[in-house]
Amino acid sequence: MQCNRRRFLQSMAVTGAGLCLPSFSWAGFDPLWKPGSACANPIDVTVFEMFKIGPGPSSSHTIAPMAAGNDFIGLCSKLPQDQLAQADAVKVHLYGSLSATGKGHGTDRAVAAGLLGQKPEDCKAEFLDNLFIKPDDTRTVVLGPAKIPLRDSDVIFEQGAIEAPFSNVLVIELLGKGKPLASREYYSVGGGFLQWKGWKAPEKGKPVHAFDSMNGLLEIVKTTGKSIPLIMLENEMAITGQTEQHIRQGAQHIIHVMDSCAATGLGLEGKLKGPFGLERRAKLMLEKAASSPEPADAFAARLSAYGQAGSEENAMGHPIVTAPTAGSAGVMPAVVHMLIKERGKTEADLVDGLMVASMVGTLIKRHASVAGADVGCQGEIGSASSMAAAMLAQVMGETPDVVENAAEFALEHHLGMTCDPVGGYVQIPCISRNAMSSVKSWNAWMMARTGQGTKHPVGLDLCIRTMNQTGRDMKDDYRETARGGLALFYTQGC
Repeated sequence: MQCNRRRFLQSMAVTGAGLCLPSFSWAGFDPLWKPGSACANPIDVTVFEMFKIGPGPSSSHTIAPMAAGNDFIGLCSKLPQDQLAQADAVKVHLYGSLSATGKGHGTDRAVAAGLLGQKPEDCKAEFLDNLFIKPDDTRTVVLGPAKIPLRDSDVIFEQGAIEAPFSNVLVIELLGKGKPLASREYYSVGGGFLQWKGWKAPEKGKPVHAFDSMNGLLEIVKTTGKSIPLIMLENEMAITGQTEQHIRQGAQHIIHVMDSCAATGLGLEGKLKGPFGLERRAKLMLEKAASSPEPADAFAARLSAYGQAGSEENAMGHPIVTAPTAGSAGVMPAVVHMLIKERGKTEADLVDGLMVASMVGTLIKRHASVAGADVGCQGEIGSASSMAAAMLAQVMGETPDVVENAAEFALEHHLGMTCDPVGGYVQIPCISRNAMSSVKSWNAWMMARTGQGTKHPVGLDLCIRTMNQTGRDMKDDYRETARGGLALFYTQGC
């Protein structure tokens, strides 16, 4: 399949028959195209880096900034005691979409919670809900001998740009009588991943199976006879040094949180946080599905309700799993909940599917982005749908070719999707997108399993690179800044 696809595209580029690809170069496109070729920079992102548990509503705007605040406190704690004794203020400067939409996303409270010692995986929704309710509310950051007041106004939404390698930037400063005692420039790079100026990737073990493309992975499957989940598991063990049992238990816990997120959201009513007064809809959607006379309609309605439920929980700032981001955290839980509740699968059954979904997410992160601030919503919802489709295909016993095809179908049909959150809140159109794309992921699997796994001309690698270029070509107004699309016209009342 792969070789035929390549020859087809090459011939079309040469002849110009229907395609305009004269300048396209295959050099460097797929390091593992030829059997036995080397992979100089194999993917080493782990399952537990891709899937993070933390508060919504945005992994870029809440989980990573909270981690940044927590890291900064750790950095400052290493300063000499006499220097800490001079500290009397902490200031946070936000840039990029962290500034443009951070208030609606809760970035100010998230980074403040981190400065107060909270970690994303442990922070309770109640802590964030009660933080800075009034403008003059004050908390205290304790650093050795220093007790530093922290107010909401200490988080500054900067209007200007800053030269940096990533879109979302935080600069955190510790001050003493107006003079800097310590500072660090942080980058929220999507999906809750955090880097900073001078950051170096942590030391990891080397993966047993080296690949950085879907085609490369399929070549490993062919030559070793091993399944994709087994390849991913063996890599995970080699990279992290953890046992198979520990990895499976951790992955099962992630599945459990996903399922619980959807189940919790289905049982709740009332208004969501934010200025729009949106009512929760998931419970009503599920009730309406029960009265549908057509089984196919009822199934689609239930799956939509599951996706809606998870996304509503995210909008409330409740614990979710980045899959791959918080803004797209309703899609995979919808599929997980459906497989457990209606297809008889267990949380343990879904671990292999999670491994496959992680693989898709890491490929997208390596060759494009999962951040709306970088490539628009195709990087968030599109990636989530692609990961969910691949997971579904794996759990339902499909071949590796069909797994790839399902992932590609889902991603391909999100290409060009903009990120235009109204008011900067992860609500309009974000919540309903999760519901819609839950169904799209299921549909992608259904299409892939009808023999298309061996015939589909577009591969996942090509689709990912297309998504990357499409996202880079987008105006900034459509990349999570809340300055274009629905974010503009809804607020104008047009």
